[in-house]
Amino acid sequence: MTNEKILKISILGYGGMAHYHFERLSKLGIAKITGVFDTDEKRQEAARKEGLLAYPSAEALLADDETDAVLIATPNDWHKPYAVAAAKAGKHIICEKPAALSVAEFDDMTSAAKRNNVILAVHQNRRWDKDFIAMREIAKSGVLGKIYRIDSFVCGANGIPGGWRKTKKAGGGMMLDWGVHLIDQIFDFKKEKPSSLYCRYSKVLGFDVDDGFSAKFEYADGLAVNVRVETNTFVKLPRWIIYGRDGTAVIEDWELNGKIILPVYGSEVEIAGIEAGNGFTKTMAYRPHSSVIEQDIPNPEPDCDAFYKNFAAAISGKEEPRISNESVRKVLRVMELCKLSSEKNEVIKSELKDL
Repeated sequence: MTNEKILKISILGYGGMAHYHFERLSKLGIAKITGVFDTDEKRQEAARKEGLLAYPSAEALLADDETDAVLIATPNDWHKPYAVAAAKAGKHIICEKPAALSVAEFDDMTSAAKRNNVILAVHQNRRWDKDFIAMREIAKSGVLGKIYRIDSFVCGANGIPGGWRKTKKAGGGMMLDWGVHLIDQIFDFKKEKPSSLYCRYSKVLGFDVDDGFSAKFEYADGLAVNVRVETNTFVKLPRWIIYGRDGTAVIEDWELNGKIILPVYGSEVEIAGIEAGNGFTKTMAYRPHSSVIEQDIPNPEPDCDAFYKNFAAAISGKEEPRISNESVRKVLRVMELCKLSSEKNEVIKSELKDL
């Protein structure tokens, strides 16, 4: 891309995600990280050692005319004020997820970006996850017949990460940390509005934010999607299970271990019963190997740098932003409804009509 302008990007918040972005962007050749600001002097010093300019304040960073765009990688409660300030300074914006703590906050951010004619792109990078793309490919291929249920699990045993992620004020909790990704994936896959939603938060670890949740979305065509996040589960659970009328697929992990299981139909197939506890069953017996066909999980190869390339192309007017702000707003609204459902212990229906 030798004929393309190299974007000069500065970073607000130089923690773990900022280093992730720094490494990815430095390899691409479409952008150069020029400076950072962080309230932690140790991180400021780390930036200096890496050859970056450590601005004395966020205001100084935003006032630098050499900066084309800013990347906001701060705790969640700083996303809105920094994004609005960046827009007023005429800087294009990459914002870490969740974009904001509420729909109202995000509306202020998008309004500021629109008024100042800058691009606001939210880093919903997990639309390019291989496991998600493989799930979508299986579900849409028809190999399993009519899909009636999808389970999306992200489970671990290490608790809520990071100090600020344990606090409500900073926008902590697993709905805001992981739910924003998993719900975004479902709504990117399934464009129709759900007809109902039911969610329960988990707070077993004793913090003032959720340490996990379980949400169920039901659709008019009969599909049910279960999204579950756990941070205190000491067994490995599948990343995805896809249930179809004519087969089942399991994606075990992000490395795409798993299989597609298809039944062999016909009168010659004999299903043997099994002893099940203190009884006997054929209904709940697994099929013998001779009565099923196993297929491999697809192995897609997504461009994991597509988000950054699209951001640069959107700034130059060559492409529309791949992560639309309308889709970001929808996910934030669904997250608000998940919280409402959990607080009231109620199924949400009528509020979904406005998505």
